[in-house]
Amino acid sequence: MKVPRRTFLHLAAGAAALPAASRIAKAQAYPTRPVRIVVPFPAGGPNDILARLVGQWLSERLGQPFVIDNRPGGGSNIGTEAVVRASPDGYTLLLFGSTNAVNATLYDKLNFNFIRDIASVASIGRAPNVMLVNPTVPAQTVPEFIAYAKANPSKINMASPGNGSTPHVAGELFKMMTAVDMVHVPYRGAAPALTDLLGGQVQVTFTGPLASIEYIKAGKLRALAVTTSTRVDALPDIPTLGEFLSGYEASSWFGVGTPKSTPIEIVDKLNKEINAGLVDPKLRARLAELGTTPMALSPAEFDKLIADDTAKWANVIRAANIKPE
Repeated sequence: MKVPRRTFLHLAAGAAALPAASRIAKAQAYPTRPVRIVVPFPAGGPNDILARLVGQWLSERLGQPFVIDNRPGGGSNIGTEAVVRASPDGYTLLLFGSTNAVNATLYDKLNFNFIRDIASVASIGRAPNVMLVNPTVPAQTVPEFIAYAKANPSKINMASPGNGSTPHVAGELFKMMTAVDMVHVPYRGAAPALTDLLGGQVQVTFTGPLASIEYIKAGKLRALAVTTSTRVDALPDIPTLGEFLSGYEASSWFGVGTPKSTPIEIVDKLNKEINAGLVDPKLRARLAELGTTPMALSPAEFDKLIADDTAKWANVIRAANIKPE
């Protein structure tokens, strides 16, 4: 039997619409079971705390548990690869950050390409590093420090939590933009680096405000600047490095991703719910306690941030010849 052309076209259009309708229906029902948030760092750190805050918010909004799965190791690469290999169905998420933008160049042979293999879902926030010096350093301001460093080449030791860490590359960017010569001293974590800064074994470091703010208030360490493009509420009197070095910016940022090819309807739903949390007073207050400023972006805007930072840190890593430990 010959089907009239108009009827055929209606049937074809209906058949083509079925997959889209099915995706939308699944997104509306999502999630129907627990969702896993992979954190590629140990429990108890800032990434883990942020994941638990976001997971609790999403659990309350979407009615299913968002379970934290800590997968530390390889400078976050082990946990990241686990998500890259996961099914792109919205039930495996990644809590990631600026470390991933650094790692894209720091590591020569990764089994994945972060920008290609992870889909941005939502940003969470930005956090500054603080440029700290031991009080014995005779510099009260960034310009004075630059002058002192240039007068004493290779005599200033710059501590970091490790090769290729966000504080390390922030310090290397400072060195490149000021043409000062400082000796990098890597530690296994921020705590031992701060301990030696307090003891005077090293003279300067770039570190997060959460671990250092009490030392700053007590006068045991001197804060010269923050690394974000704007001043931070926790240290309102401390200038930004950009006020002295035009264009300098080196913040840590955090967000949520999922395997590429996850249905866009699910990505958009998660983005909407996470962004709703970023204007919630209670969640904002908890982020502020962690020294993090909420940052609500669309997936496309977040993609651009990741691409821009990946390119910026690639230039720094290559120029400074930074290698992973």
